[in-house]
Amino acid sequence: MNGSVDAAALGGVIAVGAFVQRMTGMGFALVSVPALGLLLGPADGVALVNCAAGLVSAVGLASTWRQVRLSAMVVLVAAAACSVPVGTLVVGLLPGPVLLAFLGAAMSAAVVLVLAGVRVASLRGTSGAIVAGAASGFMNAAAGVGGPALSLYAANADWPLRQFVPNALFYGVVLNVFSVAANGVPGLTAHAWALAGVGLIAGTLAGEGLTRRVPQAWLRNAVMVLSLAGGVTTLLRGLWELCGR
Repeated sequence: MNGSVDAAALGGVIAVGAFVQRMTGMGFALVSVPALGLLLGPADGVALVNCAAGLVSAVGLASTWRQVRLSAMVVLVAAAACSVPVGTLVVGLLPGPVLLAFLGAAMSAAVVLVLAGVRVASLRGTSGAIVAGAASGFMNAAAGVGGPALSLYAANADWPLRQFVPNALFYGVVLNVFSVAANGVPGLTAHAWALAGVGLIAGTLAGEGLTRRVPQAWLRNAVMVLSLAGGVTTLLRGLWELCGR
C-alpha cells in the first residue's frame, strides 16, 4: 500500500464494512473485499477482513449471545473448521490476478444466489448445515466471504431476520478466528493499522447506534447490490491483469 491517501482509504473502507457488519450480522467482506483487494493485494485484503470482521462480530455478539442457536451453530462451525485449511491452501497457490478473478467471481455468484432467494432442499437440516458450513469456511479463508453461504442456509431453514443476526455474529467470531489462525495477519504499517482501528471503532459505533432505526431487510438488499457491483469490478480487474500478461 502506498501513501497516506491509500491508508486513509483503507480506514474508510473498514468503517463502512464495520457499520454493515454490525447492522446486519454479515456483509463486512462483501462490502470491503473488492476495495481492500485492490489496496493491499488479494491475500492481505482477505487477511485484514478476517481480523476486522471477527472483532466487529464479537462486539455485536456481546449483547445478543442469548439468542444464538448453539445446536445449529455447532454443526456449521465444525464443518467450516475442516474446510478453512483448504481455502488457505488455495490462496497460497494462486497468483495475484487469478486470485482477484476468483474473488470477484465467487462474490458475484454468492450475492446473486442470495438476492435470488435460492431454495435448495439439501441446505436444510444437519446435512444442509454441513454443506453450508464447509462452503462458508472455504470461501472465508480463500476470499473473505463466508457470509453468503450462511445466509443461504438460514433462508432455506426459514430463520427470521431477527434470529439470523445474532447467529451470524456468533458464526462470524468463530469462523474468523479459524481464518486468522490459518491465514495470519496482514503486513501493514503502524499508520495503516491505526487508521484501520479508527475506522473499525467508528463503523461499529455507528452501526450500534442505528441498528434499531434502519429497516434491516432494506439495508441487506442495498448491501447485496453494492457487493455485486464490487464483485464484478474485482472480477474484471483480475481478468484485465491476466490478459495484460
